[in-house]
Amino acid sequence: MFFFEQTFLTVLNGVSGAFGPMAAITNIANAILLLCALFAVYEAYARGGDARMIGIAAAKFLLLGLILSNYDSIFRSVNGAFNQVAAAISPNDWASNWMLQVSQYFNGLGNASWFNLVISSIVALISVLVQLIAAVIFPISLLIFTILYCLYGAILYAIGPLVLALYPAFGVGQLARSYVVNLFIFQAWGIVYALFSVLLTAINANSLAAMLASDSLGGWFQGASTTLLMSLASILFAVMVALIPLLARRIVTGEIGSSMMTIIHTVGTAVGSFKNVSFNSKG
Repeated sequence: MFFFEQTFLTVLNGVSGAFGPMAAITNIANAILLLCALFAVYEAYARGGDARMIGIAAAKFLLLGLILSNYDSIFRSVNGAFNQVAAAISPNDWASNWMLQVSQYFNGLGNASWFNLVISSIVALISVLVQLIAAVIFPISLLIFTILYCLYGAILYAIGPLVLALYPAFGVGQLARSYVVNLFIFQAWGIVYALFSVLLTAINANSLAAMLASDSLGGWFQGASTTLLMSLASILFAVMVALIPLLARRIVTGEIGSSMMTIIHTVGTAVGSFKNVSFNSKG
């Protein structure tokens, strides 16, 4: 299980705990469900006593009643199923592994090496700044991604009963359908993350040692210095993490082509701008 998924489970346990708001939310949702079912029956009666509409409303009421009574276990089962799919695609947490490798690389430099680099020359100082970029940008992007993942999931979990309770009512059921779409988008974050891990493993970009030995990132950035190569890789990985929510939404809604063009344009712009800044600084 990936780090952000474990963090979300901790948040989920807090929201659904004994002191959480889910008991009150579920009671309100049950009342809303009953009112919506009665309104649907009244609306069917107002349209001439349509037996088909009454049967549909009764079926929706029964189905949603079962879901609300077992909402916590159903939500956890759905989330666990998607997590298992992501783990089957890639059992390794590539982002955590990359952060560990970068940390070990910096620890290998030692404090004395850092101090000597800072006081030796302006070029060395720029090199230190480039290494700091590699050490800061990616962890921050991963932290923001984890916070957004937990917040998105907690909101979906908390408002789920209230939104689903509106489904039996004619005219407002679209809210429940939109909720289901957003639920699948949220669950797709982990799958896209796992697919990125497979991609990086395929081009041998998930290992810092292998990257530095080949002097390239999957054949890219040939001839770059060690610090520049590591920084470019970290920035590229940070962009990949930042694009996961957008890509997941586009995949679920069926907008694949425009998503790929967005990723290519964003990554190309970010990497190109950073390379220009780095080479201009060296010049």
